[in-house]
Amino acid sequence: MLKITAFLSFLLIASVTLADSSSQNSETLVIDFKSLQKENWSNEEHQNAKLVADFVQNLMNNHDFDYVLENYNDSAYVQHNRNLPDKVQGLVGFLKDFVEDYPDYTYDVKHIYVDGNYVIFHSHATLEKEDRGNDQKGMNIIDTWRLDQGRIVEHWDSIQALDSFMRLYALMVGGNIENANGVF
Repeated sequence: MLKITAFLSFLLIASVTLADSSSQNSETLVIDFKSLQKENWSNEEHQNAKLVADFVQNLMNNHDFDYVLENYNDSAYVQHNRNLPDKVQGLVGFLKDFVEDYPDYTYDVKHIYVDGNYVIFHSHATLEKEDRGNDQKGMNIIDTWRLDQGRIVEHWDSIQALDSFMRLYALMVGGNIENANGVF
């Protein structure tokens, strides 16, 4: 139960792709950032969205935790999902354990919205490869990150369980509070 709770919490955080497709296994979900970007974004907004996309792709789809720690392990990262440990290092520790049980989980970004230093992803997360693309399975997630001078400094999320298993699980567990940052 604890790992499923942790997974749900983790999904609440999560994101997109800038990874080089030549280095990706055909099993790895790669989000097409080019098709998700908007013409009206300023240069700063474009750079912010690219940065978050790289973070999410490597964290949620590639599961390249060494890369995430090397490039994003900043003590300024404040986690507002109360079911996840604070800081990037806490998040990575949680996910390392989680992917041992759910190695096929992915985060399929459907939309990216940017407003200055805020980047929002609307995504579909699934645990099993066969559920990818099935909007009756997994989780509907809205993630919001705040950036400051090219660094990801805060994260909020909202999750909607799509199938009976995920809905029942969310009702039964409620989640453990893993940080004291509050939801707002």
